[in-house]
Amino acid sequence: MYASAAFVIIELINNLAEPLNLPPNLITIVVIVLAVGFPLVIILSWLYDLTSEGVEKTKPVEELEGGEKTIVPNAWRIATYVSFVVIVGLVTFNIVGGGNPLRTGDIQSLVILPFDNFTGNEDLGYFVSGMHASLIGDMGQLGGLQVKSRTSSNAFKGMDMTITEIASKLGVDAALETAVMCLGDTICIQLRLVSTTGDEKQLWVGDYREEKSQILNLYNRITKQIAKEVMVELSTDEKRRLDKMRTVDKEAYDAYLSSYEYWGDLTKESLDKAYEYLSQAIEKDPEWAPLYAGMAQVWVGLLQMGMVETTIGRQKVHENINKAFDLDPDFADSHFINGIISTWTDWNWDEGEKSFLKALAINPNDVMSRIYYAHLLIILQRHHEALKQGELAVELDPLNPLILGLYSMVLRSAGQFQESLDYAEKALLINPEHGFSIGQLKETLLSMGEYDKAFEYRKIVLARFFGEDLIQSFDLIFREKGYVAAEKEIVRQFELLEKERYISPNVMASRHYSIREYSKALDDLEKGYDLHEPNLPYIATAYNGFVELYDSIRFIAIVKKMNLPLPNN
Repeated sequence: MYASAAFVIIELINNLAEPLNLPPNLITIVVIVLAVGFPLVIILSWLYDLTSEGVEKTKPVEELEGGEKTIVPNAWRIATYVSFVVIVGLVTFNIVGGGNPLRTGDIQSLVILPFDNFTGNEDLGYFVSGMHASLIGDMGQLGGLQVKSRTSSNAFKGMDMTITEIASKLGVDAALETAVMCLGDTICIQLRLVSTTGDEKQLWVGDYREEKSQILNLYNRITKQIAKEVMVELSTDEKRRLDKMRTVDKEAYDAYLSSYEYWGDLTKESLDKAYEYLSQAIEKDPEWAPLYAGMAQVWVGLLQMGMVETTIGRQKVHENINKAFDLDPDFADSHFINGIISTWTDWNWDEGEKSFLKALAINPNDVMSRIYYAHLLIILQRHHEALKQGELAVELDPLNPLILGLYSMVLRSAGQFQESLDYAEKALLINPEHGFSIGQLKETLLSMGEYDKAFEYRKIVLARFFGEDLIQSFDLIFREKGYVAAEKEIVRQFELLEKERYISPNVMASRHYSIREYSKALDDLEKGYDLHEPNLPYIATAYNGFVELYDSIRFIAIVKKMNLPLPNN
């Protein structure tokens, strides 16, 4: 009887735990209580008898009359033995080896592996790649789960490695295998969630077939399912955002993913192509926020590369980002782009920080918001906070040379030269031609007084401006007369080049500063202020700026007009 009742109670809790959102450890507690209660029931059954007249206290042997005997029916003996076995079995099953051994907190990090394209159409690679990026962005909203970024995930595409080996390289607890089986008006996706802590173990398999117009809702469904499987509890805001329903025009989504392939290449041709695809998408679905956020990013690129007049470019950026906000204030990328605009275009530090923090509140796994927020913090000379944000960015995307190069700059700003050098070198191991990281390695070596090594990387940077003959002449002067003499000739050539084409005032200021022509460097910085030079915010940052100018009245005036904290000498 007791075992039967215990079994019913346990089964009820097992079946009601999920719909009633009961604590995951409740079933274990109940089993322990029932196990402890079993001996008590046995004792009570010895003290009392259930008779036809009700419950009566069991008579002592000395009170029995004549030949009266206490008789325990065989059925009750059997029931007692069976009850004992069932209780012991339930305890063993639920505590030692039964059910799902996964507990809350067992899986804290995850990599979504690149989607395998089993559609038979290689021309759809851009779409499959875009789906991978979209699912990473969607799942990144889970604050209780670290989701590795796209670049680091893609680093293992096509490599002959097991899931466990990939997980070990990235330091994650689980991996999500993904495959696209059909792709047309309908999308078919298969997913497999694998735990990689200890022996590889399959946790869940999902098979989805959905209309393409419902793909955004599909990402939300998958994200909620993964959260359930790894026992991550959704916050109220996370649940609200993931419960939002939104259809998208199929052709608009195609064009959006096509544009995505061109955002990272800041050439005129690529930016024009991205603009073309986004314009087509907006015609098809003018109420979808990501299209306007993407368009704002294209205009930022055009501004950054000097391909559009500043006033027009800034106007277009703000028009598009404001439209994106109006349509969907929960789209993290809009806040990230607004953070970029506010910091490096508008020099509005408060708005920049507010935007980055909002983006990270929506998507804590947004690596770009993390690393660029770190750069805003070094501009504001909040180095301890900057280092923390930089560390988090590297954890999210450890195989992305851009992230490593940007973090190298954060470390150099904090005076951690050896660490800065290490991360710049890591970036170049991944991509030996990564221009930004080459520049960071050169600057760090200069800060360390390693002029010979620095000049080798200096030549690579100069190749963006000058031909091979001039590079060789710089090298000859360096070897015969030293670094300062070579730098003077480099500055002279930059001054000649400036008459033929636009050279950033910040670049010219750095060149004049390097040969101690401080007055000219200040002229350049004042010109940069008037032109709203995007890189000027770094001028007061230690080891990235102009330390010998910190006491200059003209320099202090620029810093104050930019509303930046005065540098520490």
